[in-house]
Amino acid sequence: MRALGMALVLSCAAIVVPAAARADPITLSVNSTSGGASPGVLASESLNLDFGNINLPPGSSTTIAVNGLNANKNYTVTFSVDGNMGIKPWDTLTLEILDPLSDGFDAMDPQPQPGYVPAGFSTSNNTDGLSFAWNSGLKRSATFANGDLATLFVDEDTNAHDMLRFEGFSGGDTAQVTFGLRDRIGGHRFLVRLSVNGTPFASTPEPASFLLLGTGLAGLVRYRRRLAA
Repeated sequence: MRALGMALVLSCAAIVVPAAARADPITLSVNSTSGGASPGVLASESLNLDFGNINLPPGSSTTIAVNGLNANKNYTVTFSVDGNMGIKPWDTLTLEILDPLSDGFDAMDPQPQPGYVPAGFSTSNNTDGLSFAWNSGLKRSATFANGDLATLFVDEDTNAHDMLRFEGFSGGDTAQVTFGLRDRIGGHRFLVRLSVNGTPFASTPEPASFLLLGTGLAGLVRYRRRLAA
């Protein structure tokens, strides 16, 4: 009987302990891009998340989906950013957390939502548990190749959004960006949106467009000559 009781205890422990320690793997994926943004190879290891090398032409944006963070753990995110070229090179990189509507913590969200927020998500408020590892002491910086730092502006104290904004980029700059993420509840699938200002490359008419334009002008010239005659 004692042996049977011990076996039951051990079997229960075997069930409970792994369940308490079990955690779904962290997954990172590109949710969307616009304006020619091109994220790199995404990877996660322990409390470190790597977004890879991200190319962001002027006026572009990308959203990275993050899923499976453990509750109340502070994660360090790093990536390198380039692509600062164009008619008007961008100088400001903005990061923002977008919160899933399905979590039920959206009563404090501002309305209407910004137009860039995709369906099923909203800006992050102070009750949803998502943050850039607020008050964790984790590093937040954009370090240029020459060692200089971008100027950082933060908004995590309002319900409008959770936002980090790095300013001071100039044409040709590349930078290593570091910041933190925390999911107080754990297991959310949320988005991190990266966007840059600036003017996208102007589109150049294709040869067929030039042909149509030339044909139209020639027709106008013939029409005016006919009227003059």
